[in-house]
Amino acid sequence: MEVSSEQGGERFVFDGARAPDRRRDVDAHGVRLAVYEWGPADGQPLILAHGGFDFARTFDVFAPLLAEGGFRVVSWDHRGHGDSAHAELYSWMADERDLLAVVDSTTARPCAVVGHSKGGSMLAHIIQALPHRFSRFAAIDGLPFRKPPPDVAERARVTTMAKEVSSWLEHRRVAATLVRKPADTPEQLATRRARMNPRLSSDWLRYLVGQGARKDDDGWRWKIDPSLRMGGFGPWRSRWATDRLPGFPIPLLGIFGTENEPMGWGVDPEELRPYLPAHARVEVLEDTGHFIHIERPQRTAELVLEFLQS
Repeated sequence: MEVSSEQGGERFVFDGARAPDRRRDVDAHGVRLAVYEWGPADGQPLILAHGGFDFARTFDVFAPLLAEGGFRVVSWDHRGHGDSAHAELYSWMADERDLLAVVDSTTARPCAVVGHSKGGSMLAHIIQALPHRFSRFAAIDGLPFRKPPPDVAERARVTTMAKEVSSWLEHRRVAATLVRKPADTPEQLATRRARMNPRLSSDWLRYLVGQGARKDDDGWRWKIDPSLRMGGFGPWRSRWATDRLPGFPIPLLGIFGTENEPMGWGVDPEELRPYLPAHARVEVLEDTGHFIHIERPQRTAELVLEFLQS
């Protein structure tokens, strides 16, 4: 099935993509979040959390496959991403509060959740704090793992911290006037995205431009707050979540690929396995990169639905 959308005189199509069935806004403590839904409005809620510098519409192929399982699939654009509002500052905890606002607007009962990349890491953290709000969790390359660095001398640690803080302050100094660089055509913007998503097809990347970018007077640019930068979601360390995984309170499915790419976590499931609870299930898809649900949507959906319905 081919679904098309139009913007700026351009038509965007991708085989298997399906636009959301419903669109609404949620007020998350003063920040407007764009929320999207696929599937029956009275279906069992299933929350999807996208990764950093992505959009809810990156689920346009994956979400409908889950909706076919009878779920009311709900996702949202993170603050500063897509059609959600920008904020003065960004932090991991603010994103987690937004996540709870979306969940609260959807259901008061424990619900199943799926998170990709940053979205999975957010969920891994918040589920351990509020396990009564969630029933099952599927992480699509969303369980980052980093070996603890060797200790360093106190002087070196202080010097490193000063360098990081100075860099952040300099970025904030110019953030108010930052503007994302435009591209002349959707194809040029898609090609730029391919540097970070080298395994995804040009057809998919062009389709993504139609969902996650806009056409301004001077060209096409992504709908992402220019004050955001890679690793710019506030204080957070992967070990904060990893070290607590052995006591993870709800059923957990971890789905991993085998191919490293720029936006991936570089996780070796075998290194992570000792930290996982006994009830965790791990699936590894060969010859698949970080964007597992985009490269292998059908297989990923099958694994998730089987897990949710078991």
